[in-house]
Amino acid sequence: MLSIEHLSMEFSSRPVLDDITFLINRKERIALVGKNGAGKTTLLRLIAGEYQPTAGRISKESDMTIGYLPQMMLFQDDRTLKEETMTVFNGEDEARFIAEMDRTIIGLGFERKDFGRPCSEFSGGWRMRIELAKILLRHPDLLLLDEPTNHLDIESIQWLEDFLKSSPSAVLMVSHDRAFIDNVCGRTIEITLGRIYDYNVNYSRFVELRKERHEQQVRAYQNQQKMIQDTEEFIERFRYKATKAVQVQSRIKQLEKLERLEVDLEDTSRLNLRFPPAPRSGDFPLIVEDLRKDFGEHNVFHDVTFTIRRGEKVAFVGKNGEGKSTLVKCIMGQLDYLGNLKIGHNVKIGYFAQNQAAMLDEDKTVFETIDYVAVGDIRTKIRDILGAFMFGGEASDKKVKVLSGGERSRLAMIRLLLEPCNVLILDEPTNHLDMQSKDVLKTALQAFDGTLICVSHDRDFLNGLVTKVYEFGGGRVKEHLGGIYDFLRTKKMTNLNELEIRQKTILTDGQPTVNRQSTPRSPQSGALDYAAQKAAAAEKRKKERQIAETEDAITALENQQAEIEALLAIPENQTPEMFQKYETIKHQIEQKIYEWELLSEE
Repeated sequence: MLSIEHLSMEFSSRPVLDDITFLINRKERIALVGKNGAGKTTLLRLIAGEYQPTAGRISKESDMTIGYLPQMMLFQDDRTLKEETMTVFNGEDEARFIAEMDRTIIGLGFERKDFGRPCSEFSGGWRMRIELAKILLRHPDLLLLDEPTNHLDIESIQWLEDFLKSSPSAVLMVSHDRAFIDNVCGRTIEITLGRIYDYNVNYSRFVELRKERHEQQVRAYQNQQKMIQDTEEFIERFRYKATKAVQVQSRIKQLEKLERLEVDLEDTSRLNLRFPPAPRSGDFPLIVEDLRKDFGEHNVFHDVTFTIRRGEKVAFVGKNGEGKSTLVKCIMGQLDYLGNLKIGHNVKIGYFAQNQAAMLDEDKTVFETIDYVAVGDIRTKIRDILGAFMFGGEASDKKVKVLSGGERSRLAMIRLLLEPCNVLILDEPTNHLDMQSKDVLKTALQAFDGTLICVSHDRDFLNGLVTKVYEFGGGRVKEHLGGIYDFLRTKKMTNLNELEIRQKTILTDGQPTVNRQSTPRSPQSGALDYAAQKAAAAEKRKKERQIAETEDAITALENQQAEIEALLAIPENQTPEMFQKYETIKHQIEQKIYEWELLSEE
């Protein structure tokens, strides 16, 4: 479908990609991995046609279409969410696509009430979701995705995961979400030192194979360095000896012709980053009772009650906008609230907010920022720690004022790790970390003997770290015992329709009551209310039965669709009749989903 042949790319005479060659086949899903700055985004932009290569070429089929989601983009402000999304159809039969459009927008975390809102009202992260929806709805032959999960919550990530796995499009993506690329991609291409290494395996298996390759490269590099050293010593020793002139000249030419091996020698796998000791807190660092938070007439959450014990590691999860960060700010005393919130005895909180980077001293260097807070033996490891978080070499001497937003966030995280505390509250700590940095942070948090509250959408990061999950949704906070995957299994998030149905149920059945004050009522009004409630309850049960029947029908149709997709994967089954059958079932699914939506709204 697309071939890359002897491709090279330079910026200001600095090579980024050096003579790389590979193919992308139809329906392949490929993870593009490597350190920050390795050239991953550059390669995506070359394939998208935004850059022209220094050498080599990119060949594609004449009718091939490409959809590219960059990390940063410009947005249009003059249309509503629905109007902006509808632009992808270019005057085609819009009714045919309306159900798919609704599913896609809702799957990415929007609600129906958002459809008429101007795009200008949404934050950058939500507008990125609009662009992603538009790209997915175009069904391009090749999807180029640069960090698509950065602005998605866990449920939207799972929806996107399912979408990509069932999509006929080929996918080439950059992502630091290990669970996401593991579940979606069956091929991994690593960019390192300008070269690529192509593995026909998922990311987890790639890590094992890469370790073996890296060990072989290190041995070869060390052997070559030893040979170079011996040769240089021979030349230096016999340079002025006439009887050895021929051998000396031969060795000099040998070194000149030698192709020097390069290997990435930075290895932080053994870096043991531990939090400094902190005073013991009370048995219950945090007690929350009947907590409620409103912004004007909008209720964020209500009747929130839970207790966190000393040493517990818990996750706050849920859709964006459901109150996770708001509750954290209530705990930190940054917002007022109704109800009771008690911080336990001798609690010292370490807090990483999403805007934590703004609190750094801009006139200090990266090294000075960390050196200022480091105490004890950890001071001898500052350079190693900075390297693990992508501040190796000259980067440690940069002033904070010249750092990007992502670099400042990483630096703020390192600083927090070195300050004594017994309760850590981390709000999206992995957003600007690569996989290696996340591993270092996760290992340190696992060894942390204090209490941890982590707001995150990164399943792999939370897996094995937390033992309790608090789910935010519909104005409520629900406690789930067990790790993140226990929570996901409980939620049974196996396909996009279950996700939509669950969210609709939350919206229709779990609406918070804003005004809880009661007023006196007459006996007659009480009897009427009772009769009305009884009738409403009967009607609700009827609708619930109809919804359940519709859900069963959708599941049965989806199973038929999956069977046909498996048959169509075999070339001899790709007949017009089979494709027609597939389209018919697809249309039936859309109709049933539309029925379900009407029933849910009722």
